[in-house]
Amino acid sequence: MECRARVKAYAKINLDLHVLNRRPDGYHELRTVYQTISLADDLEISFRSARQSRIAADCGVEIPNNLAVRAAELALEAMRVRGEVRMRLRKRIPMGAGLGGGSSDAAAVLLALPVLAKRPIALEKMIELACRLGSDVPFFLLGGTALGVGRGEEVYPLPDVGRARGLLVAPELHISTAEAYQALGRGLTLAPIENIISSFQSCIWHLSVGTPGVGGTPRGSNDFEDVVFARHPRLSRLKRALARLGAEPALMTGSGSALYGIFHTKEDLETALTRFRRERIFPFEFLSRAAYHAKWRRCLREFASEEGWPPRSRQARQGTTS
Repeated sequence: MECRARVKAYAKINLDLHVLNRRPDGYHELRTVYQTISLADDLEISFRSARQSRIAADCGVEIPNNLAVRAAELALEAMRVRGEVRMRLRKRIPMGAGLGGGSSDAAAVLLALPVLAKRPIALEKMIELACRLGSDVPFFLLGGTALGVGRGEEVYPLPDVGRARGLLVAPELHISTAEAYQALGRGLTLAPIENIISSFQSCIWHLSVGTPGVGGTPRGSNDFEDVVFARHPRLSRLKRALARLGAEPALMTGSGSALYGIFHTKEDLETALTRFRRERIFPFEFLSRAAYHAKWRRCLREFASEEGWPPRSRQARQGTTS
């Protein structure tokens, strides 16, 4: 019997992003605040028991190192089952723009496939698999507003920011993440980063306990902006245009190239939509953690229990795969 579901893989933005030192393992130590938004890829995924495992993916576009396929491989291995997995992915999140589309697709497979296969994976194991797939993937197992530390893969829930509407501007411009890190010139030492930590700390405090006299989305910053804007001045101009139209904050997400602006009135957002009509744009809303989980349960309601997280099949075998 084949079990099939249609799910959404939601994008993220970074409300704040700081790069600290380069670590001995070659990665960089990050401090960031993730936020899920309503822009999403569409994923249709099915599972059927079989003697030999087979994964087929129709993505419509060429996706190098497809994380969704790799996630399916790891999930089957972790569940110790064999079966045919078929995926049909329709990309709506721009690729290579700092929006986490590939990571979200991978997390969507990790969340959906155990439900369809009726073989749960323990949360600790699922997080481990997500970390193996990429630094952003664990966040998409959680959703809402969250703190990311380490390489970004160590994720802790934060109080949700609340409802907000915004506009993404996503030029068809590829930014090399490796080159962006290199341009930052962060070394192994921790000495020069006190101001970076203080700035990040103030953002987290505002998110967690609020700042008297300040409301709405905190004014975060992104360490990549200076070096990326120096090489791509057009992005700096787009950010200034968002700010002039009333966006607060206006910020680049990830290492680019997408920028976003948060608008506090519907009228300002509608004006921005007309001013940026020649650009590739996407209006969006923030998704709280509760909304994120509710949307997932709705997509899997035919198979999943209504309680608990991550989603679990109503017909799951006893025990979980660890």
